[in-house]
Amino acid sequence: MDLVVFTVYLLACMAAAATGSLFPPGEWWKSLRKPWFTPPDIVFPLAWMAIYTMSAVAAARVADETGNALPMALWALQIALNTLWSPVFFGLHRPRASVVIVTSLWVTVVATCVAFFPLDPVAGWLMVPYIVWLTVASGLNIGVIILNPNEGRAATPAE
Repeated sequence: MDLVVFTVYLLACMAAAATGSLFPPGEWWKSLRKPWFTPPDIVFPLAWMAIYTMSAVAAARVADETGNALPMALWALQIALNTLWSPVFFGLHRPRASVVIVTSLWVTVVATCVAFFPLDPVAGWLMVPYIVWLTVASGLNIGVIILNPNEGRAATPAE
């Protein structure tokens, strides 16, 4: 694995992580009713730090492999989708729109993982925790919608 290539992928992950810093959970998040399985707030940055690092390692491992065009395109798509979620959920307070993003992200990360396995099984396995975490995140997003049915809906003229 090339250290310079790894650094580029890690920087891409850090750019995605920056949206979480630009759009922190804040009071809106604290005011929401949340599912019983919501982890403590400290878990989120720690989990993402580990996931981003593993994802960057996985990408760097596959970057040198022949036939990597589709897997790397999928990796690029997932990091782009990842970048969108925090601004939509925490910035715009739109849990319904963000569930579309997190679902698309989940599908893309699964596709990336599947595409990585034939080229580098270690890279494929490095993406599995990301899938697990996105499964939890998707459940949290859906739970917020269920437990806060009016949250993020635009007001109608009758209201």
